[in-house]
Amino acid sequence: MSEIQEQKYNVLFLCTGNSARSIMAECLLNRLGKKRFNAYSAGSMPKGEVHPMALQVLQRQNYMIDSLRSKSWDEFTGEGAPELNFVFTLCDNAKNEVCPVWPGQPMTAHWGLPDPAALKGSETEQMVAFNEAMRMLTNRIDIFISLPMESLDRLTLQKRLDEIGESQLEASDAA
Repeated sequence: MSEIQEQKYNVLFLCTGNSARSIMAECLLNRLGKKRFNAYSAGSMPKGEVHPMALQVLQRQNYMIDSLRSKSWDEFTGEGAPELNFVFTLCDNAKNEVCPVWPGQPMTAHWGLPDPAALKGSETEQMVAFNEAMRMLTNRIDIFISLPMESLDRLTLQKRLDEIGESQLEASDAA
């Protein structure tokens, strides 16, 4: 009896600069959803480097950071690019930009959250912002990977993806 192989989904996380939130989301999904998902990240105007505090947060949680890089979304549009199943924008700038036509006609949703790299404050305040972004991304990705993809029709799945992005997930308020 042969084992049925479960579909593996390709997911692209977008932020304009691809230096913090989208990089963290890529790492999270690649670890948490490793059997079902391949995660990537990119930006419309990549900064060219990953924010040092994003790297610190990831490294403290034992994520491999050596291969992380800030890259253009152009890498995901042409020949040889992975066929995407999902594209999620994480910043309002990326949400409002005209995105390229992605191979595979992926489902899209906006999962906006505050940019920790934009915070002007003490190093401690900045680190709190990066940790908060990581927490929010973890919550959203946990919900996403628990969706029964194969049993949801496209319209219902789109609704669920949009709901994930609309939820504030303020678990710290409930404590």
